[in-house]
Amino acid sequence: MSDIWWSLPLTMLVFFGARRVAAKVKISLLNPLLISMAIIIPLLLLMQMPYARYFQGSAILNQLLQPAVVALALPLYEQMHQIRARWKSIIGVCFIGSMTAMISGTAIALWMGATPQIAATIMPKSVTTPIAMAVSATLGGIPAISAICVLIAGVLGAVFGHMLLNLLKIRSKASRGLAIGNASHALGTARCSELDYQEGAYSSLALVICGIITSLLAPFLFPLLMHFWR
Repeated sequence: MSDIWWSLPLTMLVFFGARRVAAKVKISLLNPLLISMAIIIPLLLLMQMPYARYFQGSAILNQLLQPAVVALALPLYEQMHQIRARWKSIIGVCFIGSMTAMISGTAIALWMGATPQIAATIMPKSVTTPIAMAVSATLGGIPAISAICVLIAGVLGAVFGHMLLNLLKIRSKASRGLAIGNASHALGTARCSELDYQEGAYSSLALVICGIITSLLAPFLFPLLMHFWR
């Protein structure tokens, strides 16, 4: 551990520095996570540091991932009165979004020549990492690659999600939050929470509901898709 003690302070220093830059510049492409990756990955390659050793020194940050997701329930609780009034619409939106995310990702992967294992790996890309990895393992996918797919979906949603919603002139906070949480899980939700508290609450709700729907339906949906594909 002595030779990697610096990985945790380095990660925190780079991330908080990236947050300051993003707060001052106000450009969606300068997402703190994206900036951090752009700095740390080349640094590790330059030092010839294996990712496993780097991760070992900063593993505590990974352990905080699940409590951080649970913490997103606070804005959800504070918007509960509005959620109760719209629960049917919310469930319907999340169901359609989850089905679309699973079917589209799997179908595109198979159409491009992916093996069933890779298709199973991609299927849960739009839910939070712990759920995606568990679903991927159940389907016979590769959980580690699923985590990367989740990261890519999250970064794309956090960086480009609001740009696309603005382009489509979608102004409703509920619609914006549900859309981002549905497609970009925790990373998108964190971005929503930075921009608008109510939007973050709806995104948190979508994150939870879509995670439940995906974990329940993916084991039945994937064999069905494979049957029709053959």
